[in-house]
Amino acid sequence: MSSLADKVVLITGGSKGIGAATATAFVNAGARVAVNYGRDTTQAEKFVNELGPKHAFAVQADAGSIAGAEKMVKETVEKYGTIDVLILNAGVLPMKTVETTSEQDFDSTFALNVKGPYFLVQKALPHLKPGSRIIFVSTSVMHASTLSPPYTLYASTKGAIEQMTHAMAKDLASKGINVNAVAPGPTATELLLKGKSEQMINTIAGFSPFHKLGEPAELADVFVFLASEGSRWISGQVILVNGAFSFQ
Repeated sequence: MSSLADKVVLITGGSKGIGAATATAFVNAGARVAVNYGRDTTQAEKFVNELGPKHAFAVQADAGSIAGAEKMVKETVEKYGTIDVLILNAGVLPMKTVETTSEQDFDSTFALNVKGPYFLVQKALPHLKPGSRIIFVSTSVMHASTLSPPYTLYASTKGAIEQMTHAMAKDLASKGINVNAVAPGPTATELLLKGKSEQMINTIAGFSPFHKLGEPAELADVFVFLASEGSRWISGQVILVNGAFSFQ
């Protein structure tokens, strides 16, 4: 039997893209999943119905606010009694240079990408037992040899996430909690593909020597591994999952 059988997983931004693939992989591994989403109730409910009501439910909450963090934790614990795995996947990717970033851009991006994950960990901690896992999401863009200007604001938030991963791994080790981050490379999600020509997509795929985009399921397998017993001696690490797109 899988070591994830009956484990409770809370995934922010879990109804689409990498989050949805990860939720599916956890259900297939025997876990029960709380799928957080922001606004699209119809899509989220359709997705959890496909997963099966015995295995998943949808939690509407603003993943960038403390009130949203409290709501997610409360509803997950009321439904399943505990939380074993926390996956902080929700995020926004504004294409902003220093010159084009407004104060609102800055505040909203840091709220969802940094503030929300930090305080969701805080609110979930009373329910995380020894052996629990916290998994942040960074980006392989942080480790590319060149970083284009429109990624400046986004990369700043992910730099914070990677340092948070290192610091929390030290901080929470005394509680027996492992903390890691996954840093995806270019992945074939709606967010990446939307509005791009075939030529542009092929160019992006060519950044990997495998000449392909990552698939959401390939990312999902890494999240499942980091939540499993097999990862018990891995903590404080940023795992690049990108087909040699970039390196640590």
